[in-house]
Amino acid sequence: MSEENITNIPYSTEISEISELKNFVGEELGLSEWTEITQDQINTFAKVTGDNQWIHTNAELCEKHSPFKKPVAHGFLILSLASKFCYETFKLKNVSMGVNYGLDKVRFMNPTIVGSLLRGRVQLISSEEIQNGIKYKMKLTFELKDKEKPACVAEFIAIAYN
Repeated sequence: MSEENITNIPYSTEISEISELKNFVGEELGLSEWTEITQDQINTFAKVTGDNQWIHTNAELCEKHSPFKKPVAHGFLILSLASKFCYETFKLKNVSMGVNYGLDKVRFMNPTIVGSLLRGRVQLISSEEIQNGIKYKMKLTFELKDKEKPACVAEFIAIAYN
């Protein structure tokens, strides 16, 4: 996608038939709304995963010792938003079952500190017909407001059956 065609207005693409997905390879499918990363989200994630590192949960220690001066979100907390961003930006109709098949080529490029605004930009990388469905891969860019480099770039793999 060329630089001049990139939009900053949230939008979603709806595709009626899974057989049409192949026509969108290389295209951007959508852009989500901004989502604020809160300390409550980080603390809940830490509690559920048992990952209570001070860099994520202790604002006082972060102020003293962290180069960011505030707690940062766990990488997997950011990745947990992948499904949300895909759902907000891309609707594939005529699906009887969808499967999150996994992630590929995950790269964390910028810390996501408490209070950051984050959004997802979704692009279709590939699609492959399988028996009774389609396997496809999307590039997700987790953009940070007012930052040149994104928080994370990952490839999200999914399967849809009709």
